[in-house]
Amino acid sequence: MLDDLLSDARRRMERSVESTKGEFGTVRTGRASTSLLDRIQVDYYGTRTPLNQLATISVPEPRMLVVTPFDKSSIKEIEKAIRESDLGVNPSNDGKIIRLPLPALTEERRRELVKVVRGLAEDGRVAVRNVRRDTLHGTKELEREGEAGADDVRRAEDRVQKLTDEHVAQIDAALKHKEEEILEV
Repeated sequence: MLDDLLSDARRRMERSVESTKGEFGTVRTGRASTSLLDRIQVDYYGTRTPLNQLATISVPEPRMLVVTPFDKSSIKEIEKAIRESDLGVNPSNDGKIIRLPLPALTEERRRELVKVVRGLAEDGRVAVRNVRRDTLHGTKELEREGEAGADDVRRAEDRVQKLTDEHVAQIDAALKHKEEEILEV
């Protein structure tokens, strides 16, 4: 039973780390990246649809994204969704494709983005700690029910803490990498 709890904790912590890294990908850096548009939803015939399901997104230059809609009639809705997003870019369309020139980030904007990324990292750490809390609660339950001995529970708690430390360290490493990427001029 304790091994099941620990393997579940490991799986959930790994998902939290991956989710945090995914969130990091949606934060803009100095270079263009197709993941910048992952969160954009377009009102397509009355349904909120992810942009990457409506168009091909490419990076022809380091500071330019190109969106090529599959359905040319949806170009206005796509452009509107991009304009209303929090990316701060001004799309231009020629009737067939949408170009998104990404202006260079100012020092002030870079510092704001670092704060955003730190907040995302803290959310990831909290998620990992919540998994630890739930797992520790589960070990206490097993001990109370007599399904695990006190020594086994103590060893399991130590393993859970080591798992937590490992996953928090992974988030911290990803944060450090992302901060360097954002602050790179």
